[in-house]
Amino acid sequence: MSAGLPPTAGQVGERKIVELRPGIGLFDLQLGEVWRYRGLLYYLIWRELKVRYKQAALGGAWAIVQPLFAVAIFTLIFGRFARFPSDGIPYSLFAFAGVLPWMYFSESVRRSSVGPVSDSELVRKIFFPRLLIPIAMVIAPLVDFAVAFVVFLIMLAWHGIWPGINILALIPMLLFTGCMALAVGLWLGPINVRYRDIMHTLPFMLQVWMYASPIIYPLSIIPEKWRALYSLNPMVGIIEGFRWALLGKQSPDFGAMWVSAIVVLVLLATGLMFFKKMERSFADVI
Repeated sequence: MSAGLPPTAGQVGERKIVELRPGIGLFDLQLGEVWRYRGLLYYLIWRELKVRYKQAALGGAWAIVQPLFAVAIFTLIFGRFARFPSDGIPYSLFAFAGVLPWMYFSESVRRSSVGPVSDSELVRKIFFPRLLIPIAMVIAPLVDFAVAFVVFLIMLAWHGIWPGINILALIPMLLFTGCMALAVGLWLGPINVRYRDIMHTLPFMLQVWMYASPIIYPLSIIPEKWRALYSLNPMVGIIEGFRWALLGKQSPDFGAMWVSAIVVLVLLATGLMFFKKMERSFADVI
């Protein structure tokens, strides 16, 4: 419309009509709504990044302090004292390569699991695809991951190790990790809306899960006959893939990675269906 001209009769009072309807069947996930509300997704991510370090004395430096502190403790206790094997890799790098995906995964799970309750005012007052909340909570920690990854590259250079072409596999492995974190968040988030026990038990669950994953020890110490069962823990394939992509010392156990991939896909698909079914009652229960 040209500047200075009045709007035509057809333009006066025009409103965008949004049709709200219940899902039709178990597989009607309405994922297109997420794209339509992508502006809100950007806002939720940006808000998470600001809130994360608000009034924190160290600010963004926590993204460096946390993984370095964890690696230092693991190297001292498990590398020096317990003398866990590290497949011929300096133990600090071995541990850091496992800590990188784990910290991103655990932080994403923690945020996405409590996200619907944390955003209760938003959930009660306006309509938007509730799926945006766990997605935003999984994307925001990527900033911390990027900072920690730069520190890891500096440590690699210090040890005189340079990533090979395998590092290109880092992108699908990171996507794989995000999908796993989202899958867990889609299951735990709705449960936490009804039963707030989740937010109290989650730290303990993540602690146990960490020691059940090959972060401080290599997969090679697990007997061959138990590896398929052990790989039902999706973080096994993820951590193995990260170590192969970043350190490239030996090929990962592709069998374990395939088992982990199947588990992630199943958890993500069923998590989406569960979340969509339960979100209808969020505003009433929360």
